[in-house]
Formats: sequence, C-alpha cells, structure tokens
Amino acid sequence: MRRLAILRSPLALGALIMLALVLVVAILAPLLWGAAAVETDTSNINAAPSAQHPIGTDAVGRDLLLRTLVATQLTVVLALGATAIALVLGVILGAAPLLLGRAGGRLVIALVNIAVAFPGILLALFLATVLGVGEWSTMWAIGIAGAPSFGRFCQTLIAGILDRDYIAAARIAGLGRMRLLTRHVLPNIAEPLIVNATIAAGGSLLAFAGLSFLGLGVQAPAYDWGRLMLEGLSRIYLNPLAALAPGIAVVIAGLAFNLTGEALAKVYSVSAMPGGMLGIRRRAPQRRRQPQVAPEPAQDAADAVLDVRGLRVELPDGAAPVRGVDLKVHVQDAVGIVGESGSGKSLTALAIAQLLEEPLRVHADAIRFAGTDLAAAPRTAQDLAQRRALLGTAMAMVFQDPMTSFNPTMRMGVQLAEVSRFHGGMSWRQALQRAAQRLGAVSITDPERRIRQYPHEFSGGMRQRAMIAMGVMAAPRLVIADEPTTALDVTVQKQVLELLARVRRENGAALLLISHDVAVVRQVCDRIVVMYAGRIVEEIRADRLADDAQHPYTRALIAAVPDMRTDRARPLTTIPGRPVAPGSVPIGCAFAARCPAATARCTQEDPVLAEVAPQQRVACWNPIVTPTGGLPAATASTADPEDTDDEAQRGVVAERSAVR
Repeated sequence: MRRLAILRSPLALGALIMLALVLVVAILAPLLWGAAAVETDTSNINAAPSAQHPIGTDAVGRDLLLRTLVATQLTVVLALGATAIALVLGVILGAAPLLLGRAGGRLVIALVNIAVAFPGILLALFLATVLGVGEWSTMWAIGIAGAPSFGRFCQTLIAGILDRDYIAAARIAGLGRMRLLTRHVLPNIAEPLIVNATIAAGGSLLAFAGLSFLGLGVQAPAYDWGRLMLEGLSRIYLNPLAALAPGIAVVIAGLAFNLTGEALAKVYSVSAMPGGMLGIRRRAPQRRRQPQVAPEPAQDAADAVLDVRGLRVELPDGAAPVRGVDLKVHVQDAVGIVGESGSGKSLTALAIAQLLEEPLRVHADAIRFAGTDLAAAPRTAQDLAQRRALLGTAMAMVFQDPMTSFNPTMRMGVQLAEVSRFHGGMSWRQALQRAAQRLGAVSITDPERRIRQYPHEFSGGMRQRAMIAMGVMAAPRLVIADEPTTALDVTVQKQVLELLARVRRENGAALLLISHDVAVVRQVCDRIVVMYAGRIVEEIRADRLADDAQHPYTRALIAAVPDMRTDRARPLTTIPGRPVAPGSVPIGCAFAARCPAATARCTQEDPVLAEVAPQQRVACWNPIVTPTGGLPAATASTADPEDTDDEAQRGVVAERSAVR
C-alpha cells in the first residue's frame, strides 16, 4: 500500500508513464520495425517529412522515424550498462575503508578525490580514446568515468552508517566485513543509491548521445540516438526533424529516468526478512547450526555479577575520559550512575560491554563478568566464541537512542530474532515466535503484527520497550540501560522505568542504570554512583542520598533537580562553571574550580575514593560531614542563566572566600 502512494503524485505518475513508454518502445520497436528500419529506398533519398515518412528519410532512403524508435533499445541498454558499471565500481570504492581497513581505505579515498576533481565528460573522452572506438568500449569508458562520483557518494553514506550502534554490535558479534557490508550497510544506503543511479542513467544516456554525436560511440551500421543526430546534422537546414527527433527522444528518456527515481525514493524500502536483501529467501542449510553455549558462570565470594577494577578509557592523544573506575554490581542489584554530560558514564558502560573500538583504548586491572575476566584477551578461537556467547546471552544493553540502535531497513521481528538465531540455534520460525512473545512481555500490543513492522513505525516509547525486549530474548544476568528515558515524556518514562524494574524482578537480573537525572535513578536503584570528569567521586545507597551525600558535586546535582517545594519565583539552581574536558583535567580535584569549599590542597592532590560510612565512599578532601537534608547555601549557584561565564567564575571565587 505504501508503494501505491506514488500514484497520488501527478508528477510521479507522469514520470512512470514516460519511463514505461520508453521501455516498451525499447523492447517492442526492434521486434516490430527492426527489418523495416534498415530497408533502403533509393528513389526516396533525403525525403522531406510526409505522411508515409513523418520525419523524412536519410541518405539511402531509410525511414528516420522507424530508425529513431528502433535506436531506443541500444541507447537504453548502453546507458543502463554504463550506470551499472559506475554503480558497482562506486560501491566498491566507497566501501574501501570498511573492506581494506584504515590505511588501504585512505589510499583509495585519496585516489577517488583526485578522480572527482576531473570533469566526468573529459575523463570519459580520455577513456573512450584509450579503450577504442565502439559502443561497448564507450560504455565502459562512461561507466568508469562515473565511478569516482559514486565512490565519493557511497563513502559518505557508509561513513554515516558505520557510526550506528547496531554496526558496533554486529562487529562485536563477529560479523565479517563483507557480511557487514551486505547485511547492514548496503540496505541502509539503498534509497539514495537508487535516486543517484536513476539520475546517472539519464546522465549516461546524454553522455552516450554526445560521444556518438562526436563519432566515438556507436559505429555504423549500428545506430543510437547520438549517431542519428550526427547523420541528421548535415541536413539540419533542409530537414531539422532529422536531427531534432532523436534529440527530443534523449530529453524525454532522461527526464523519465530522473523523475521516476525521485518519485520512487519516497516509497522505496528494502525488505530485510530472513534471506537477506530484498527479501530473497535462501534455502535453509542442510546442517543446522548448534547453539553457542556460554561458559557456566563461576560465583565469586562476594556474589558479584560484575566486578570492575581500575577501568581506564584513553583517546589517541592520551586524554582519559574514564580514569580509574572501580565498580561492583551484585546479583539482582540495581546500581545507578549519574553525572553531567561528559562525565564518562556512557563510556564506562560501553567499555564494560566490550563495545568500544579503535581509536579508543580500554585498560583495566580486571573486568570480571559472570566469572569471566573480559579485560584478558581470548587465547583461542573457542575462548572468543565463549565470550561472545556470554556477552550475547548474559549481558543486555539498552541504548539511549533506539532509532540508531535498530537497523531501519530490517523488520523488528528479524532484529529481535537474530539473538535467538545466533546464540540459541533456533529456526527462523521459532525465533520469530519468541520475538513476538518478548514484545508482548514488554507490553507492546498485537506483537504478531508488530514483528512485521519497521523501527520507524514504532513510537519512541515502543522502540525503547522493544530494545528492552531484545535484551531479554535470552536470560541476561546484567542489564545495562544507558539513558533509557531520554527524550521520552513523563508518562512513557514511568512505563519504561517500571518495565526495567519488572525485568529485574522476573528475570533475576542485575541492573546498571545510567542517567543524568538523579530523581530517576533514586526511584529505581539501590545504590548510586556519582561520576565527574571520568572518575567516581561518591557511591552511596539511594535511600540515603538526600540526607547523607557528602561530596559537594553530589549535593549540587541534588539541588539542581526541582521538586514540588521549589520556589517558582526564583531561578532554578545551577552548578556554576563548566565540566572539565578530558584533555584538560587539572592537577588535584577536577571539581575544585567549581567547588565553593575547595582549598589549596584540592588544587594540588587528587582525593582518594575512600569509605566514610557503611556502604558509602567519597573522593573529597572537604566532604560535607554534617548532613542537613538540603544543600548548603555556599554549594549551589542561583545565578541568572543568561550570566556570562566570567560572571559565573567570579561568583565561584566569591563563594570560596566566604567558605574559607
């Protein structure tokens, strides 16, 4: 039904009719009038237009109208052939960074950029001269000349796709480069490629006509529209239609290709049901793949499903957005990580889930998950397979933006079913049934119909619930939720949080919830970890957060969250200054420049994360040791949001003086 929408556009309908007429003429004209178009009549040479010959005859008495109609086939075939050559070569060139790696990809891209700098028609003329005169060599010349433009275009499209979360997940799952290209990349760039291919077909048709007109393309006795224009040029003043008729045919065919491509781009979609691109079903393998079995988890003495020690994430320039993180999550525990944007929350979660790639580097003393140290490199292929099985079944990741985490060209059921197919060895039918069951379990109505829909047909809240359903396709021991309620309204936010709590309760899974919203984390979690500038500055039980938090940054975060008691007549509380950039972390406490309680020691020594109370750790030289249930007046700033940064910094200095 969606594809029928093209018929509602008069322009698109007209383009389809034009293209259909061109293709019908290309197929039928040689069959109906092929013999008549080559018949000569020496008694009727160079005749003017008449009822018998509507656009006249040529120098040997052949009917020019029939020759124009019959020439449609060769013209269209050569144009489509050149377009196909340009498209295939362009995709190969554009995919070079993915297929060849960084070094080889850079070399190919440099060569493509040099080739793009040359005008395409000049490159085609050069190649046509080198390859030789004739229709087939000219077809290759035009195709090769168009490949650099396609290569640059494909390289840009592919670069945007490779940053998506589902690509990172596919790589971690061990998908090869070619499989990654055909399964996840090419379907997602199909629509713009189709538009450009149809436009290129019209351009190739014009290029062919031009080269044939110059005598480099089709040679006698064969003929296309360009050859007919060349032959009619000598009699342009005696019979203009001899040259104008094939030229008009070139314009009509070019417009038909271009307009049809633009129209189809609005409704075109690639089916990614089982079988690959375009919904082509492949024969099931004779031998059924055995399910991958994760190693039996070994419980440690502390009953921790996750134990992270000394986690550090480094950039190529040596900056560390995550530095020295120690974190432990017990069985069925719920731990929240809070902090401002840029504090290292998401990078910590991605590093734990083994989803970070070059150029980022992950170092850790230990990342023990379910008894396996993920920080240690796998020694054998079997170890690598067991680790993938462990991460694929025992750890679930709920990303911040499910629209970039789901492949937009694959149906939702297929994407969920891949978990059971890859890790459980189920058939497609069984895996799709389980996908529908999991969607129903996360309160998505009519799951049997929903598994046949695409991600864009789901609302934001439904996509987030579907992401959670994907995580529980197996039996996860740990669910990592990275900002799962961002950009959702309050009602949907509440539903997602309740769903996470239910998944934790029903599946017995531990939860690691990442958010910048302290109120959200307090509602769901047992313990709260506060991060600033890539390290943990405080860890405390959620029920003691409001009263017993001791780090000034934690207090500032609490004060920045409005509640029903907030005075609406006053500006909202803010934290003065800006967060520290990973590449410019100062000596000492990173929060010192924004902290009103900072002393000289804070700017010289980095505080150690130490236990200050049962189940509470703080990294601060001047903790707030006398809790009041609220934020001390010197800790938060209520400056007008429009104040300049300089004014805010001056306020910090004044507050420091008052505290000292």
